[in-house]
Amino acid sequence: QVQLVESGGGLVQAGGSLRLSCAASGSFASIPEMGWYRQAPGNRRDLVASIRSGTNTNYADSVKGRFTISRDNAKNIVSLQMNTLKPEDTAVYYCKAEAVHSGGYPRIDYWGQGTQVTVSS
Repeated sequence: QVQLVESGGGLVQAGGSLRLSCAASGSFASIPEMGWYRQAPGNRRDLVASIRSGTNTNYADSVKGRFTISRDNAKNIVSLQMNTLKPEDTAVYYCKAEAVHSGGYPRIDYWGQGTQVTVSS
């Protein structure tokens, strides 16, 4: 089992910045990939950014150039630096971790509880 604890959400004015963090703990062999997703009311949950093997990153087109994902591999902490925030970035942001468990079991995705990000115009 993997537990994900998120922090850093809040209310910010348009053009401002926020930094989200997510710490993974529990029992696992490794976590090859971590990422951030977001879901606004009435919308599906979409990928914001992901990082694999600590260096390979992927971003949604809407956040490229504004958001940066990073990972502390030793501590299994993934962070999302969000700059130049826009009202359309308002959503609940969820951390996801793809974990490998010993014993040859399939990889399992775990989700955090979500943290609210609200950008006022």
